[in-house]
Amino acid sequence: MKRVLSITALSLMLMMSGCMSSSSSKNHIGYNKSAQEWYDAIEKSIYHNNLEKADKEFISFRSEHIDSNLLPDAMLILAFAHMRQEEYLLANFYLDEYLRKYPTGPNGNYARFLKIKAEFLSIKDINREQKQVMKALKDAKDFYAYNRNSIYAPLIATIITRLEMSQYLLNENIASLYTRIGKPKAAQIYIEKNKKYPFDSSQIEAPRGFLSGI
Repeated sequence: MKRVLSITALSLMLMMSGCMSSSSSKNHIGYNKSAQEWYDAIEKSIYHNNLEKADKEFISFRSEHIDSNLLPDAMLILAFAHMRQEEYLLANFYLDEYLRKYPTGPNGNYARFLKIKAEFLSIKDINREQKQVMKALKDAKDFYAYNRNSIYAPLIATIITRLEMSQYLLNENIASLYTRIGKPKAAQIYIEKNKKYPFDSSQIEAPRGFLSGI
């Protein structure tokens, strides 16, 4: 995976960016550019798959043009670029920044959808990431409940189904394990949990990456 600025480093640099002067060390990325020039530079760095440079260019962009109407778009393209590289924590950093600064912005629902998608895609092993599975499922259901007419609703519904299927398979495997080791009462607890779902294991193809280690 490509090396990029850490969340902590990026957060600190963003907090400090408002105090930077034009004499600050911006060496290889320059300074005193127009908002459009910074935006174009970020796009170019993303195109060349240099997200570390793009992150630094964003910091300089925000420092010099904190009220630019191009900033929200820059946050979203950086979030999407980090998601494409499976750098979900950094993607969520930009999405959180966007939603904090522009909670009623025109792309608010898109940012919220991307956050849920990032949560979903970042799950690799439901055995070890149960807390994240449950959080992603809650967030997806909350979004769907309030945005049923959104263009993202069908995609969110698919994420909900995939997460529920994964939870179903996990419960089934746990029940099977308890049965094998002679603990039928414990097994029954997980069998009962699965009764709330409208499918069975014969209908489910195990989602790739969700059941590693089972």
